[in-house]
Amino acid sequence: MAEIGFIGLGNMGGPMAANLVGAGHRVTGFDPSDTAQARARDHGIAVAQRIAEAVRGVQTVVTMLPAGPQVREVYTGSGGVLDTAPAQCLLVDCSTIDVDSARAVHAAAQDRGYALLDAPVSGGVAGAEAGQLTFMVGGDPDAFDCAKALFDIMGKAAVHAGPAGNGQVAKACNNMILGISMLAISEAFTLAERQGLEPEKLFEISSQASGSCWAMLNHNPVPGVVETAAANRNYEPGFSADMMWKDLKLAQDAAMRAGVSTPMGANAQALYAALVNAGWGGKDYSAIYRLLRGETPES
Repeated sequence: MAEIGFIGLGNMGGPMAANLVGAGHRVTGFDPSDTAQARARDHGIAVAQRIAEAVRGVQTVVTMLPAGPQVREVYTGSGGVLDTAPAQCLLVDCSTIDVDSARAVHAAAQDRGYALLDAPVSGGVAGAEAGQLTFMVGGDPDAFDCAKALFDIMGKAAVHAGPAGNGQVAKACNNMILGISMLAISEAFTLAERQGLEPEKLFEISSQASGSCWAMLNHNPVPGVVETAAANRNYEPGFSADMMWKDLKLAQDAAMRAGVSTPMGANAQALYAALVNAGWGGKDYSAIYRLLRGETPES
């Protein structure tokens, strides 16, 4: 049994921490939300009132936080992880953040003698609950090997992507692919329907042809086509439009800093901004299909 500190017990972090408890580890968590705290206690997580309490005596600290500023504050702020975690403690940040913040926190941790991995995830809330996440990991290979047993509990796959920050690079690129794919799927299924081809028939054809892709097979945006898709539960999110917009912005930030032209990614980011601004931010990212059809959240 390992002693683990877990900072950030929200929709993703809470289930991840609960899976660690289910595997027999002792997890002490911290989150400022009363709701998150109550849910964590229900899953056997000991809840601390300060970061210092959550990381006292642990071998590993895992964080799952909203964005770069929160990650910087939790790790490098006064009373944060680098001030209070035990020496030789392994640090694993599973947040999806900008590459610069990830590398800055890596450097700060290294200066203090800690190994830190950036390990953003793919799989959404359903993947977190089922322990079926994919981890994209940047940092020291030996640290990755040490964390692998925990990744295996919380996920179905963990890939070492290279040095510090490369996990975030992988996540930005992966979700840019996903966002662009969903736009293509939404446009194609709308065109097919308007031209008299039933969506079920297009799915039958494309799923066995060159147009097949993961998003179409698993997150098809047309109600009634893929049974488990969010489209069949009023687009209640597995992965929200807000989160897709955030990730596409991170991809565009990385592209700008690298001097790389990504016109499809830029268009995807603009369309998801329009989706969020139209009031769909809390719905699944596949609701972009509804926007492209000229519908509103109330329709």
